[in-house]
Amino acid sequence: MSTGPYEALRRRAAERIGELELDPLEDGETIRAEVDQLVSAYQRRAFGGRGVRPFRDPVEIGARLVDSLVGYGPLTAVIDRNDIEDVFIEGERVTFIDSSGRLQALDTPTSEEENRQIVTRILAGTNRRLDVSNPIEQARVLGGRARLTAVIPPVADRLSVTLRKYTVKNYDLSFLVEGGVLSRPAAAFLWLAARANTTILFSGPPGAGKTTLLSAYLRSVPADRCVRVCEEVRELAMPLLHGSYYEASPPNLDGSRRYTLRDLVKVVLAQRPDLICVGEVRGSEAFELTRAVNAGCGFACTIHADSASAALVALVNAALMAGENVTEAILTRVFRTAIDFVVHLRRDQFTGDQAGIRRQVMEILALDSSHRTGGFATEPLFLRSDIAETLEWTGVLPPTGIHQRLEQSLPDGAGIEAILSGSWEPSR
Repeated sequence: MSTGPYEALRRRAAERIGELELDPLEDGETIRAEVDQLVSAYQRRAFGGRGVRPFRDPVEIGARLVDSLVGYGPLTAVIDRNDIEDVFIEGERVTFIDSSGRLQALDTPTSEEENRQIVTRILAGTNRRLDVSNPIEQARVLGGRARLTAVIPPVADRLSVTLRKYTVKNYDLSFLVEGGVLSRPAAAFLWLAARANTTILFSGPPGAGKTTLLSAYLRSVPADRCVRVCEEVRELAMPLLHGSYYEASPPNLDGSRRYTLRDLVKVVLAQRPDLICVGEVRGSEAFELTRAVNAGCGFACTIHADSASAALVALVNAALMAGENVTEAILTRVFRTAIDFVVHLRRDQFTGDQAGIRRQVMEILALDSSHRTGGFATEPLFLRSDIAETLEWTGVLPPTGIHQRLEQSLPDGAGIEAILSGSWEPSR
C-alpha cells in the first residue's frame, strides 16, 4: 500500500485531534471514534465516485491510524520484539537489526512526517524535546527500556534516528561465561578485581557488550562499597545497596544550565565514593577522573576503542578536551598510575547455520605503574587469539603493586595464580 491516501487521512486525523485539543495519552477512545468517522467518510466518498480509491480493509486502516496517533504506529511491532536491539529511521525509511545481525526494512511504508510524530510521541513523558532550536537529542525512553538519539534539520538533511533497545539485564559474570563472552578463569579474575576495588576500563566498538559486562562486574563489587554511577543517558540499572545513579540533564526550555556528565563526576567526588562508574566516557568528564585518582577512589568506565591499548589513548584524548592546560604527558602519567586493567570486547556478525551476533572479550591487559618512561606499559593477562578460540591466561601475573592489592582481597584457600589458571573459582 502506498502512503498517499493513508498519509492524507492521517494528517487530517492529526489536525482533528489538534482542533479538539485531545490528549493521545488520555483521550484514546475519543480519538478512536474520530478516526472511525474519518475512515467511514473516506469510504463513502470513494464508493460515491469522488475520484479516490476505497481502502480494501478500512478496519485495518483505522487501527493503524489510531496506533499512529496514540501509539508508535508501524514501529510498535518492532519496538515490542525482544530479538531486535537497534531500530533506525532515515526520513521515511525504517530499518532494524534482528538477532541474526541482518539489516531488515519495515514491511509497512511510512512517511517522514509520520515518523517524526512517532519520535515526538516516544519522547513524550521525558524532559527532552526535539525541534529547530534543539535539533539533536538523546533520551532514555520507553520507560527506561531504550535510548533514543535523534537529529533533524538543519543539522541533518532529514530525520535521522537510532533507537537502541537495552538488553542490559542483571546478568552476573557466570551468566556471561555461559554465553561465551569470557572464560571461567577470566570471570573469576574480574570477580577478584571487583573485590579489590581496582580501576578498570571496558573498551570496544558500539554494541560490543561493554555496558552488559560492566553491569555484571558491578554485581561483584562488595555490597558495603559506595558506588556512584554517572551516565549521559542512563543504561545501567542493577540495584545498589550503598550508592546511587546520576543522569546528565538537558537544557531547560528557557535555555538555562544543564548538568553535564562532567558536572556529575565533580558532584560524586564530594560524596565519598569507593568506586565511580562512568558509562561511556567521551569528553571532558575524563579529566575529572584524574581527581578521582587524587581522592583515592577507584573507577570503572566504558569507552569506545578498537583495542585495549587504543582505549588508553582515547581516555587521555578525552581528558585533553577539558581544556585545563594540562599536557598529554601529565595525563598519561596520572592514568598510568591509576588504571589497573583494560578489558576489550569485540562484536562479530556470523552468517549461515550459526547466524547471529557474537560478543566476546578478546583481551584483558594489566598496566604496570612502575613504568616511568612515556606511554603506557601493558601486559596481557588473558588473550583470545581468534574469535573461535577460548579466552586463555597468558601465564603472566599482575604487576607487583596490583598483585599485592589483589592478594589482600583473596578469600581463604584461594590464590591469584590458581584463579588465573582456572584451578579455583568463586562459588556462585
